Order: sequence, then structure tokens, then C-alpha cells
Amino acid sequence: MRFSVVACAILSVGLAFAPVVPASADDTGMAASLHTLKREGKKVCLDGHFHSGSSAGVKDKKAALAEAIKSWAGFTAFEYGTDWANWSKAANKSANCSQGASGWGCSIEARPCK
Repeated sequence: MRFSVVACAILSVGLAFAPVVPASADDTGMAASLHTLKREGKKVCLDGHFHSGSSAGVKDKKAALAEAIKSWAGFTAFEYGTDWANWSKAANKSANCSQGASGWGCSIEARPCK
């Protein structure tokens, strides 16, 4: 019992003097090791490298676009981390949606940014 009280006291004192460090981001480091990065305003983007996403057989265009974005973000997060997988931060976005016999589908691409 005495040991745990002493250990807690030491830990408390140590934490009081520990430097404040921001939480680490979810970045795998692969983007910087595989591609050239380019600062664009307040963002850092992959320079000239695009990721794509797609959907098919969806009930309406809005849902098809959302599914394609989810596809884009999922692969981007897998490869580079979730910091890079935000469609709203992506650069050079393009989307092509069409309606077929089985429903709506979209193909999208963009350069990941964080």
C-alpha cells in the first residue's frame, strides 16, 4: 500500500512538470515519403498526385456522390492517415455522375490535402 501511495505522488509531481505536447495527428508519414508536398495557402497538398473514388447503383445523385467521397476518403485514410482524407480540404476536385439502369454512380478524383 505504501508503495502505491509513493508511486502516485511521484507520478503526480512528474506530470506537473511534463511539457505540454499537442495530441499527435493521424498521419502515417507515407504521403511525405512517397510524394512531393506543396503548401497551398493554409493547407499542405500532394503535388500532382490524385486519388479517386467511385459509387454505382445508388438511388439518387446526392447519395451516389456521398458514397464516392466515402470511397475516396477511405482509401486516402488507409494510405496516408485520416488527416489527409478530408474531401472538403482536397484540391483539384472533379466529379462525374450519371444515371444508369441500376441507379446513380459517380467517379471522383482529387489531390489529398491536410
